[in-house]
Amino acid sequence: MKQMTCPLNGLRNIDEFIYGGPLKPIPTADAPAQAWANYTFGEDNAEGRVFEWWLHTPSSFWFIAERDTVSDEVIRTMAFADLQATASVDP
Repeated sequence: MKQMTCPLNGLRNIDEFIYGGPLKPIPTADAPAQAWANYTFGEDNAEGRVFEWWLHTPSSFWFIAERDTVSDEVIRTMAFADLQATASVDP
């Protein structure tokens, strides 16, 4: 069975998680409607390493996973605050 590590709860069955979409910058409040439409509905479907939102449903904990979309390997998981503190990461 495939498993993923929740930063809050540790190694868990993949059935406990829900994909929340790619991590991408939020447009400013005064951004044009097209920028908001692209943010809300647009998907890059990037090949390679990406940062994604994931939800651990039993605990309702949202976190970030770095995943390789080619191999479907989860490289690492982290709380969003930890991602912000990592200077070498540019999502």
